[in-house]
Amino acid sequence: MIKRDFPTFLLYVFGFLLLWEWLRPVEQLTDTDNIETFIIFLIVAFAVSYLRLKWNWQLLINALFILFSVNRLYYEAGFFQPEWLNAFLSDMTENLGFIFERNWNDLTDEFRTILFFVLLWLMVYLLHYWLLRQQRIFIFFFMTLVYITVLDTFTEYDATVAIVRTVGAGFAVMGMLTYFRISMREHGSQSFSMKKWMVPLVGMIAFSVLLGIAAPKAAPIWPDPVPYLTAANGKGGSDGPGGISRIGYGSNDERLGGPFIGDNTTVFTIESNGKHYWKVETKDVYTGKGWIASGSTPIDFTKADLVPVFSIPSSVETRDETARITSVRESSLIVYPAGIQRFIEVNIPDRYPIRIDTTTEKIKNLKTNDYSVDFKVPRYKAIDLRKPTGFDPTVMNQEFYERYTKVPENLPARIKQLTEEITAGKTNWFDKAKAVESYFGNTEYTYDQKNVALPGEEDDYVDQFLFDTKVGYCDNFSTSMAVMLRTIGIPTRWVKGFTGGEFTEYTQGDESKEIYQITNNNAHSWVEAFIPGQGWVPFEPTKGFSNELSIDYTSGNTTSRTETPAPAPAPKPQKEEIDEKPATAKDSSLDFTLIWKATEKFFKNNWLSLVVWCLAIAAVVWVLYRIRGKWVPYILMFRYRFKKQDDAIGTAYLILLKQLDRYGLKRQEHQTLSSYARYIDNFFSTREMTRLTNSYEQYLYHQTLPKGSWEDNRELWENLIKKTIA
Repeated sequence: MIKRDFPTFLLYVFGFLLLWEWLRPVEQLTDTDNIETFIIFLIVAFAVSYLRLKWNWQLLINALFILFSVNRLYYEAGFFQPEWLNAFLSDMTENLGFIFERNWNDLTDEFRTILFFVLLWLMVYLLHYWLLRQQRIFIFFFMTLVYITVLDTFTEYDATVAIVRTVGAGFAVMGMLTYFRISMREHGSQSFSMKKWMVPLVGMIAFSVLLGIAAPKAAPIWPDPVPYLTAANGKGGSDGPGGISRIGYGSNDERLGGPFIGDNTTVFTIESNGKHYWKVETKDVYTGKGWIASGSTPIDFTKADLVPVFSIPSSVETRDETARITSVRESSLIVYPAGIQRFIEVNIPDRYPIRIDTTTEKIKNLKTNDYSVDFKVPRYKAIDLRKPTGFDPTVMNQEFYERYTKVPENLPARIKQLTEEITAGKTNWFDKAKAVESYFGNTEYTYDQKNVALPGEEDDYVDQFLFDTKVGYCDNFSTSMAVMLRTIGIPTRWVKGFTGGEFTEYTQGDESKEIYQITNNNAHSWVEAFIPGQGWVPFEPTKGFSNELSIDYTSGNTTSRTETPAPAPAPKPQKEEIDEKPATAKDSSLDFTLIWKATEKFFKNNWLSLVVWCLAIAAVVWVLYRIRGKWVPYILMFRYRFKKQDDAIGTAYLILLKQLDRYGLKRQEHQTLSSYARYIDNFFSTREMTRLTNSYEQYLYHQTLPKGSWEDNRELWENLIKKTIA
């Protein structure tokens, strides 16, 4: 009978904490929201299990919670109104049809949510079974550790604290289960006090955790294998921390750099009048290695509302345009052009909330892969763009200005010096920005996706590109321009998205539009500089790219395509004096003195690691030796399974005697084999040892056995071996 006492309650608590660790990364790594709903469900499911309610009451309570949660998350009608239930049942019927058709991509979010609830429900039952029935939890504990460490290695999820929590909870629950097993074996003896068991257990866990936190951590001995593994598997994207990746849009830009592999997979098709850049998000904090967002400010709006992004000021002349975006494959990316006004022709309910993070201007949960947008295309006038010459607190917020001109404190000073040389003689922000934009086309900078360096720990990403490598792709060019403009007080932000793609055909109908195909190769980044009175103005510093910006450089009111005047020659950066003496060729002969010094240096620098490894190996060897009775027999059985000669019984029988001795069934000094065999058979309730002993004695005294007898004797021998390791 399962008790409802405090120790059982603790087991449920630790089981909940272990299962919670599986949910923590979900919200960070996926588009799943309202994760607290699933956590509350776990609490409810564990509670009804602990209270030992009848199965029908547990089923009712958990099912009602799931239905109530689905109603709250996806339906406007109240829980007690029948309208939503009809829609829900219809949706379930449709999804069941998708399952029978194996059409997994069309399953609705409501149905996926229910499946997730059911999965959690099953996990609660399994934990109840493992904890209280089997009193074993090691496998689940081990899989939890593997899960969070893999996520920590291959994703942006930081599992530093999660590992500490998991180890603490896992050791606690395993210690308690060990107590329960020993107590059951002792038939509940009161001499075996739980208090005497738990106090040293808690002390051991606390000491281990504190020691692990306080102890110094050695630096990695081997390079990070993740970039090589992802490249070898043909995966990646810009989500990885450098290394060889497959080109495409990614959300993690904390560490830029490293080569790309091209990918011509189609992501979107666009119907529009002409090419446009397609935004996904912006980032505003440069760290020296990459970009991050300064925060998150999500708000909801509906398709009838204006999209809450920084719009083009009314002082800028614009023309109205529409475009249709179709995602070719399942994707959470929502792309839109600069100047977006609202979503039109989108197949979602009128009051369905669309979420946008106004800090990054990234749109989420549109819940459709086919939508149209209404947007404005600006027609800038150079005379207006050239008006701002510096920061004016009367037209720009001080906090806003500082946010978009901030650079790392340790940014190399030569970046600002180079920018000042390039913009010398320019009196306004726009001309300075155009000078920096043009600089990358007038110098020896090369666009390349493969031969691209990954900055080291002491390198600044922009500094390395500007002065050392001068080879890179859009991230190198755009980040460099954004940071350079910030060093001279011009607000900038880094923009990610896609270029206009490749023209394929015209649409049919009266209002014919152009169709463009956008692939992963079109993933791109560029710069937006804030010009007071003009808003965020895009700039394209990447060599070989053009953003098709419309600017009127004349004094009239007509506009034309970008008519950028021929850029003036930009000054070349002053190179630091570097000793470029060619290295002398080393003597290729074998020098034992150098080998000894290198070996001595290696041991001097790594003695602590070597000692730890030796101790670890010694501990593993000792443990394997102590439990040799559990694993050595498997090797022996595998070895003797392929023997065909009948005389194999001679050595096999002696091995069996040693295994029985290790098991604890010792043969007395003057005990005959027949007497010992009867003792073994009596212990295991079998006749196999006697039969095997008769065959062995026949072989031992007569050196002959019936032909083919080893097959039967081997089966007897294996059965006895297995009994000692069961």
